Amino acid sequence: MAKKRFSQKPVSLPFDPKTPISAVLNESCTDIRALMGNSSDLIIKYAEINGIKTAVMTCEGMTDKTALAELIYRPLTQCAPADCNNGGKLLDEIALKLLCAEEQKLTFTCGETVQLIMSGFAVILADGSDHALAIGIQGYEHRAVEEPSSHINLRASREGFIELVRTNMSMVRRRMKSPSLVMNLIKTGTRSNTDVCVCYLSDRADKNMVNEITDRIKELPLSTILCSDYLQAFLEKSGGTLFSQVTLTERPDTFVSKLYEGRVGIIVDGTPFALIVPGLFIENFHTMDDYTHHPYFSAFVRALRFIAFLLAVFLPGLYVALCNFNPELFRTTLLLNIYSSIQTTAYPVLAECLIMYILYEIMREAGLRLPKSVGHAVSIVGGLVIGEITVTAGLMSAPVVLIIAATGLCSFAVPDLYESCMILRLIFILTGGFFGLFGIIIVTTMMLFRLCSKSSYGVPYLAPFAPVTLKSILRDSFYRRSWRSLTESDITVSELSHANSSDSDSERDDNTDE
Repeated sequence: MAKKRFSQKPVSLPFDPKTPISAVLNESCTDIRALMGNSSDLIIKYAEINGIKTAVMTCEGMTDKTALAELIYRPLTQCAPADCNNGGKLLDEIALKLLCAEEQKLTFTCGETVQLIMSGFAVILADGSDHALAIGIQGYEHRAVEEPSSHINLRASREGFIELVRTNMSMVRRRMKSPSLVMNLIKTGTRSNTDVCVCYLSDRADKNMVNEITDRIKELPLSTILCSDYLQAFLEKSGGTLFSQVTLTERPDTFVSKLYEGRVGIIVDGTPFALIVPGLFIENFHTMDDYTHHPYFSAFVRALRFIAFLLAVFLPGLYVALCNFNPELFRTTLLLNIYSSIQTTAYPVLAECLIMYILYEIMREAGLRLPKSVGHAVSIVGGLVIGEITVTAGLMSAPVVLIIAATGLCSFAVPDLYESCMILRLIFILTGGFFGLFGIIIVTTMMLFRLCSKSSYGVPYLAPFAPVTLKSILRDSFYRRSWRSLTESDITVSELSHANSSDSDSERDDNTDE
């Protein structure tokens, strides 16, 4: 079956970017200005070196002014080579003997030159030369490395990714000083030309998976890429479910640990959230703190997260279904309390749950978008006022308010699945209200079948549970074995696609590691 490829839309520009650099300096500067639309942030400094007219082009705010003055302007005016009689030879001498930079490139087209200028390079042109010399002296403003705003931890690293792709690459390299760590920098987006770094361990990742991901990124049909979420839809298969096959992380240590498992990591310039492919369902219940605590405590916390996920998804729907179709399943005392509360309210149970659900999501969204100093107050005051007044006025029953509030708290225990929980909760409320427990069972079965059939780059989404891989289940799923046992067995994510129950025969019997 042929692979579906994306075609990039052509970009209409006022000037052909493939135009070669002219040997006449004034024509080259005019062509570059035309390609940039005579933008005000293009700065051109002219000078004469050994009788040869030269120009230094930079983009305002993208270069380090100190480095520009000390490493380029001063050497060119004070230490320029004296034995050059043409522009081409002058640039070659400057590149070989005068300027020594970490990033130094020769460009031959106006389009490539403009891209480097807008990336923070200083480009030197000389009259009589059909190429330009680009020196990397980037110095734009950026946010310092801080603690991640999401995926908070207690005992692990406090460093998080920032918006600069090269700074993020250095944080990954500092944690994985291995020659097998490959970082492939790709420019994508026909207009934004965003830097996207594909990271993987050459001796751990599957080559076919790496090639397919790289091809998908190179062939993105997007003209502008502003964050990693733009790529996420193109890295997943079409017709996906509510659960994403791509994991987002703001933590370099989590990113590196996934690379060691044979996955592919993607860092996008301009966003602190990196992508990890493929993502598994069970990983939504794992945190970095699970590997710093005692294994038995980590297993207990992971079980709590899974229970919280089930409550966040099913509890309101089950309550509506039982009240409407199977009230006999309640205990007598609880049934009498629920019946008395329903008799004093103006709406049926299904309407109550829908109204409270919508109000809760509105309060959450309002508290999230407002400034922090105001957002917390709005959330707390809104919750107290709505919860107290609606019950006192007889508009809502106390059990419904309690259930919606409890499910909201439970959904925050698994933040990576909050969006999925929100949609599934609404689906099960409607299903329970119209079809009862039978409808909930049918929808749950359909969802499980869909998840079991879902795979990402050959890796089953519900691995290691479907198909069953006892080695991986007993190693690190709901229960994490001790570090002494983890070092004795190893598995990559690509091996899960060939897993079967016979893996248990190779599992080592180690029950005395604690």
